[in-house]
Amino acid sequence: MQPDHSADASAPIDFEAEGLLDGLEGDQRAERLELLQQLAAEGIPRAELRRSTEEGTIVFLAADRVIAGRERYTAEQIVALSGIEPELLVALRRAMGLPVPDPGEPSYTRADLEATRMAETFRKAGIPEQGMLDLTRTLGRGLSQAAETMRAHVLQLVLEPGLSEQQLARRYAVAAAEMSPMVGPLITNLLTLQLRQMAESEAVSAAERTRGRLPGARDMTICFADLVGFTRLGETVAPDRLSELAVRLEQLATDALAPPVRLVKTIGDAVMLSSPEPQPLIGQALGLVEAADAEGEQFPQLRAGLAYGPALGRAGDWFGRPVNLASRITAIARPGSVLTDSALHALAREQFSFSYAGERRLHGVRGRVALYRARPRAPEEASASQAVRA
Repeated sequence: MQPDHSADASAPIDFEAEGLLDGLEGDQRAERLELLQQLAAEGIPRAELRRSTEEGTIVFLAADRVIAGRERYTAEQIVALSGIEPELLVALRRAMGLPVPDPGEPSYTRADLEATRMAETFRKAGIPEQGMLDLTRTLGRGLSQAAETMRAHVLQLVLEPGLSEQQLARRYAVAAAEMSPMVGPLITNLLTLQLRQMAESEAVSAAERTRGRLPGARDMTICFADLVGFTRLGETVAPDRLSELAVRLEQLATDALAPPVRLVKTIGDAVMLSSPEPQPLIGQALGLVEAADAEGEQFPQLRAGLAYGPALGRAGDWFGRPVNLASRITAIARPGSVLTDSALHALAREQFSFSYAGERRLHGVRGRVALYRARPRAPEEASASQAVRA
């Protein structure tokens, strides 16, 4: 079964009748017509021209051919060539966060075909479908962000005042051709490094070995740290400044990290951290708040909330009471402070100095929660503690 290389590209296209010039006048219309003629001459079918015009992405079509190749397949062809069921093909596509083409539409690429063939190989190796979908969803989420970042950087390289659509499309395609061969090795190497780190830091207990499976939940320390007043700040500063602050927070968080603490995700003006051991995460949360203070008056203060308890890990994220509790604690913490629940206070009171912050009712949490403010232990406190133990 051969891929669709040209679809309806052989028939002349009446761009105006197709609605591909609607709303354009003067130079804009002339530039768009020139770009459409060039793309059609390169064999891009009218359905693809129409879709990219409607989505406002037509200047990226030439780069798309460079990145994804010229071959196009229908869903029926992908199913026949890969051996995968149509339902699983749709499920994988949705897990990647990508639109599902209509039946018979030649919108799948060589990369789609290889991905589905790989999924079939994983299934034959014993990986359950749900496991494949979880992995695909996680990779799709992260790679979508990476692709958007790369696209923005490439555009910054090629954009210049006064470029026509055709010139921008060509320059972007050339830049994509230069950078695309580097993307695969970069992603492979980064994933290898992450897998190596996980292999070194993820412990499997004796009980887990005996049962032959991972537990449904395990005790974890969860921390959220957010920028105080970030939402209010959005009313007074430009969006690019807000973006800079959020990016800087992520940089501060990654700079402060050391195993077994892990950055789970960023959520706008907040970061989520996790650790199977309480003490390292409390120490790194204190260090992160201090690093934010050292940024100066132009950087908002940071506050952090931590909780400890059984949490369920899935697709690199954590779920359960300590996640909800840590988030709620963060929302009421004072600027520049690190606030913990009583479980962490009991586990780490020998390593840190705590002051009782009272009991609070937290939204979505049953009962009143006893809270403790954590601080680094002063040298004289540590000496006294050691003397008592002796």
